[in-house]
Amino acid sequence: MIVLAFVLSAVLLLITAAHVYWGIGGIWPGRDDASCAPAVVGFRGVDAMPSSFACFAVAACLGLVPLWPLALEGVFAAPFDHAGLAATAVMIGLVFLARGVLGFTPWWRRLAPEQPFARLDRRFYSPLCLLIAAGFLVLAFSAFAA
Repeated sequence: MIVLAFVLSAVLLLITAAHVYWGIGGIWPGRDDASCAPAVVGFRGVDAMPSSFACFAVAACLGLVPLWPLALEGVFAAPFDHAGLAATAVMIGLVFLARGVLGFTPWWRRLAPEQPFARLDRRFYSPLCLLIAAGFLVLAFSAFAA
């Protein structure tokens, strides 16, 4: 399970770093702000990236999440007991599960139809959220079983 914890943490750290990058004005995967927004945000009529505050807010929400799998596997001492870490891992997993499932609903398709976001969301973003959810749930339930 330690490999799963490290892989999960690395993926989440990359996602957090991407949000920080956008917060400081990064435009990847576009060529400019106007071409980046439809790939990253995807909401109907989006023509600019979210504010730095919004990008940093998402990064802040994600900031501690990469540490959770490592703490759960005992890579470092955490100020929480093991059962609390596992219960929180379940909650984190459920958040990612909800986002992953949401990406395949007609409601989300109507809300975020812009290309290339819609295509990227179906192929990468939503499946990645489902994999992250599965990773957290596997780690959490293996911790409960231990």
